[in-house]
Amino acid sequence: MAQQRDRTSSTDSISNYSAYKRALSFGGVMQTRYVYSITDNTDIDGKNYISSDETAITNTFTVKRARILVKANINDHFSANILVNLADFSGNPTNKVLENAYIKYSQSNYFHVQVGQFRPSFGVEDALSVDVIRTLDFSNQYYSFGKNGWQSFQIGMSVFGDLTKKGDLRYFMGVYNGNNKTQKSDDNNGKNGYLRLETDIVKNFTLGANVATGSIATSGTGYAYGVDLTARLPLSDKFQLLLMAEAKTGSNFLEYNGALADNTVIIKSALSDYNMHGFYFLPTLKYDLQSKRIRAIEFSSRYEYLDESYKMDSNARQTIIPNLSLIFADDYYAALQMGVSIDWYKNEIPLTTTNNHNLAYVQLQIRF
Repeated sequence: MAQQRDRTSSTDSISNYSAYKRALSFGGVMQTRYVYSITDNTDIDGKNYISSDETAITNTFTVKRARILVKANINDHFSANILVNLADFSGNPTNKVLENAYIKYSQSNYFHVQVGQFRPSFGVEDALSVDVIRTLDFSNQYYSFGKNGWQSFQIGMSVFGDLTKKGDLRYFMGVYNGNNKTQKSDDNNGKNGYLRLETDIVKNFTLGANVATGSIATSGTGYAYGVDLTARLPLSDKFQLLLMAEAKTGSNFLEYNGALADNTVIIKSALSDYNMHGFYFLPTLKYDLQSKRIRAIEFSSRYEYLDESYKMDSNARQTIIPNLSLIFADDYYAALQMGVSIDWYKNEIPLTTTNNHNLAYVQLQIRF
């Protein structure tokens, strides 16, 4: 009988890691929707118009996302990630389309570093996969902070990993340009920096805390802070409750720059007077139907409060989005969603998007 070779022997060690665990994978998401404005004299973007305006679009089919993901594992330490959104070609693709484009080095569970274009981890929505949308879209807060360079896709470097052996305490930190995605170079010599700490306080409860600092050429240094909570509560064999809540405050560079550009206004205030803040709460009740064709049914209703300039020109926006999802393939690989986005403002401004409005939608998304 032949003797089995001892594969743990030091003479059998790997001498070249160039292609160790090399692999190439593809993925993506398609998200198409039909939207209909159910508010009189209001188009699909929420803009109020004169009733005789025949050019206003009150319903349409759109392709919101057509993302293609390519991930290449060079070996057990190095990988590359590229994500493009082909749906951006339907409009003006300038500074769009390319979303993720980074190289990652993974030393261990305690230390990962990535360089390129990615989403800085500045909130619970950055921790979620970009190809899983549980309701109509990401929060208004996410897009407002993204436009001001605090989150969404940015170019820079980040470091992250576990702080404990159990992995129940994690860190995320980095520096980046802060002028959003697909820019050839920075618009000033300052850089944004952020730190996020995340801990599993008890089983199925995760608490996150965020802090960031950044600057623009004409206004000096700004700050942003945030806290968030995620909880998964199994209620029975069939029902599960997912809770997400997040609150943030931060400098609004765009508002400040707009005030500086208005030559008819003498600016006597500082950047610290142009702040935005908000919070949202998103409960999702999931029923595991586990039939052959419909795997689960989800009902969610996100409530959000956002004020983009609460010190200088406060006009809070509140949003409620009740949503029903039929999940045809596990892990959101196929889902049909329908609901209504209900928006109202403290002060309405006629003939603008600062207008109370309701938008009905039906949305189909496929992951692959």
